[in-house]
Amino acid sequence: MLIGDVARRSGVSARMLRHYESLGLVRPTGRTGSGYRRYADEDIRRIFHIESLRSLGLSLRDVGRALDDPGFAPAELVEDLILRTRERIAAETELLTRLRRIDAAEPAGWEEVLRVVALLQALESKSPGARQRAALSAGEDAAVPVEALVEAVLGESDPIVAGALRWALAQSGGDGTALLAEGLDSSAAEVRERAVRSLAELPDGTATALLRDALGHPDAVVRRYAALALGARGVADAVPTLIDMIVGATNDADAADALGALANGSASVVDPAPADGATPASGPALADRIAAGLVDRLAQEAVGPDARRRLTQALADVPGGTASRALEALARDEDRAVALTATYILKLRDTR
Repeated sequence: MLIGDVARRSGVSARMLRHYESLGLVRPTGRTGSGYRRYADEDIRRIFHIESLRSLGLSLRDVGRALDDPGFAPAELVEDLILRTRERIAAETELLTRLRRIDAAEPAGWEEVLRVVALLQALESKSPGARQRAALSAGEDAAVPVEALVEAVLGESDPIVAGALRWALAQSGGDGTALLAEGLDSSAAEVRERAVRSLAELPDGTATALLRDALGHPDAVVRRYAALALGARGVADAVPTLIDMIVGATNDADAADALGALANGSASVVDPAPADGATPASGPALADRIAAGLVDRLAQEAVGPDARRRLTQALADVPGGTASRALEALARDEDRAVALTATYILKLRDTR
């Protein structure tokens, strides 16, 4: 079979066949009287073997070794090919992600494209200062797609940079809540914490709904940050978790402040839609509900002396008759520290 026929049958160009011959990969069995290359069936089978090995990513040099060296084992080479392929896929995926983010920014010209690229690169910088400047710049101009900001904030370990990124995300106006919700389900505890803290700074109703759901999250850290954020928004559903935080001495001062703000109706956003049949999210009824919750925990035998003192202190900022009656009873408590704390709080309430 002549070279033209082989090229048509194999799909390998005549030029490439001549190149294979120059490398010694495949040699025609003979020549015609006119000097044309003549290929036998065995030559054609070898060409197909060459193409098969090339399709796996082998270099022509490795192809030759695989076909001609009896001692050449494939295991090590295949493992190396797998590693190189993974690296290439990762690089291509990173490039695709960057292109999509540039497209999402809807740049009007190449100057804008270059600016977005610079911001994306700065967000990935090893320098915390560079990442912080990029976050502040993104927040001011919102040129960086929200997806990039969410990825950055979920991966940021520096607390100062993380704060700047959360601010930028809140300023972006984009819908990052769905992406942050995915972060709540991460297998990494630090990512879950970053996700809930970022949601706490998004003022929209969707974020509030996600924070409500987070009160039942299996991660206690997520529950606590959600409760503090919801307490600041006037959401009464946070009350049980805030009381748990006081008992457990975990951010207990912040939890007590949140309960006080809820009880006095001074939270920044009043919950507009409490669940059907639930206690109203503000007013005397909520103050009495909070006081009753604190009193119930005080009465539990499992609650130790230190926790009882913290619960008593939390009653200080809760108005209403339920709290006052509880403090009067606690002023006669067997625990002297609890009694003194309650007595002092009652004197302050009388002064007010």
